[in-house]
Amino acid sequence: MTTITAELVKTLREKTGAGMMDCKKALTETNGDMEQAIDWLRKKGLSAAAKKSGRVAAEGLVGVLSEGKVGAIVEINSETDFVARNDKFQEHLQQVLAIALKYKGTFDELLALPHGHGQSGNVLEATQNLIAVIGENINVRRMERLEVNSGVVASYIHNATMPGLGRIGVLVALESTAPTATLETLAKQIAMHIAATSPQSIDVDSLDPRLVDRERAIFSEQAEKSGKPADVIAKMVEGRLKKFYEESVLLEQAFIMDNTRRVKDVLKDVGAPTTISGFVRFALGEGIEKKADDFAAEVASLSK
Repeated sequence: MTTITAELVKTLREKTGAGMMDCKKALTETNGDMEQAIDWLRKKGLSAAAKKSGRVAAEGLVGVLSEGKVGAIVEINSETDFVARNDKFQEHLQQVLAIALKYKGTFDELLALPHGHGQSGNVLEATQNLIAVIGENINVRRMERLEVNSGVVASYIHNATMPGLGRIGVLVALESTAPTATLETLAKQIAMHIAATSPQSIDVDSLDPRLVDRERAIFSEQAEKSGKPADVIAKMVEGRLKKFYEESVLLEQAFIMDNTRRVKDVLKDVGAPTTISGFVRFALGEGIEKKADDFAAEVASLSK
């Protein structure tokens, strides 16, 4: 029988991040075979991950990465902000980002790609392994990728935890033949603008028609209460819709770097025809229903 040395246990722990006792048990169960021990821990980790998968994960980090004409943005959630500061969590997000930057495909296809970075499984399996190591539910929630034919894709992180990682991330794609340095500066500014204003579309035509109809109905009902003639009411509604567009549509918004001008006007100064072909804004945990903790009930349950 193979002797399970401290050096073997240390090596397995460095490869997997699992606890010392778990590593020793894995090596004992597999007669010291390192690869089998890794698989043994993975199987145990998958079991542990399944127990945690139902817990709400609304913390974590958003990561962005852009290189020239391509950019990617990924959100990975954890249960607590403490875990989001964990080196292994951050390394995992950075690796998933690197994969997303290179690969064109659906979200499910991304999860099935080899993780690399010292991990033998795919992205989903590497995430499940991380759950076993860290002890919290962790979820690769969403991913987007932007690419241009001619121009740049820029990224921005607001309140960065470290370069490229934070709580609000933005990608913006500019199609243009203007000098790259000029486009990079402008794209970065527009990405910062998007982080601050959270527009709902690039232009008016791209707005969800149902949203416009709902706003129009609300404005009409408000205007009708004024008792003014129908033609005046119609003008009031159109005026309020115009204001709504100026607040919600990127090209119509006042530019945060110079609020005397709109974003669409700033694009005209580039020196070559320039369009915003796409943008993505992820705010950490948006749309996730967070469970309200009942502290008194938790204390009572622990005391039983």
